[in-house]
Amino acid sequence: MPSAVTAIAPAPSAIAREHFAAAFAFETDCWDVHDALSRGPDFVLLDVRGPALFAAGHIPGAVNLPHGKITRARIADWPGDTVFVTYCAGPHCNGAARGALRLAELGRPVKLMAGGLTGWLDEGFALRRREETHGAI
Repeated sequence: MPSAVTAIAPAPSAIAREHFAAAFAFETDCWDVHDALSRGPDFVLLDVRGPALFAAGHIPGAVNLPHGKITRARIADWPGDTVFVTYCAGPHCNGAARGALRLAELGRPVKLMAGGLTGWLDEGFALRRREETHGAI
């Protein structure tokens, strides 16, 4: 008797490869973001939570732009080919996906940072607090 894991057979390797390769076009992870930030990022990291949560602790280098306030005017200062990476509180929060959807609707290249702030902290990376903040837009 197969387990719940194997009761439905895995996809053929070619289909699985396409699926998993495509996922990287939509998301990145905390390690890759951390590494890129240490080298000088080629993207804008958007914390899409509210200003109070951003002030309480955010990823160093992130810009605060709540997902509900992402508009063409608010992102107009960045060139059209700027890659945005969105994050929110963590896997229990869909704010990063909402922000990514909004950016995509505005024709902007975007990825979601898997794990969000929870993943960042789980990896042992530091946060910046209000007194160290660069501000919000």
